[in-house]
Amino acid sequence: MPADATPAAPSRVTDRPGDTSPFALGLLLRRAHWRAAAVMEESLRPLGIELRHFAVLIVLVDRGPTVQRDLAAATGSDKAGIMRIVDDLERRGLAVRKSVPGDRRVRAVEITPQGVELFDAAHVAAEPLAERLVADLGPGEPEKLADLLTRIAHPSDGEA
Repeated sequence: MPADATPAAPSRVTDRPGDTSPFALGLLLRRAHWRAAAVMEESLRPLGIELRHFAVLIVLVDRGPTVQRDLAAATGSDKAGIMRIVDDLERRGLAVRKSVPGDRRVRAVEITPQGVELFDAAHVAAEPLAERLVADLGPGEPEKLADLLTRIAHPSDGEA
């Protein structure tokens, strides 16, 4: 290196467009998540639930009755957090806790018919807001983005 040359500064991570640091993709995904979560929260607010409640309803619709520890794992909640969420859902009549045959200590959470109705209503309410979220993308790009994110979130080699 010539005497008057200075070494290149390491890339400073940002989440601005064009950032080439090794952290850029993760930061952009985080920012995109925040924006998407805000849009989904906006669609759920008139229904009287939050995204954390809806995340549990998604698991219950997908898996059926689910024990609380599995709900916590599926939603990234801790034990206390999932108990508060299920308490909220029970108060609203959207889910119920039921005993698991053979183990009185374990409780499974089950979505109620009212919970299914709200779940379906949330999808209707979210549609126009979700369209607004991808409004700046071109034809076919929302589908391509969903495919790319699916491949990142669910790698084919089973890596988590």
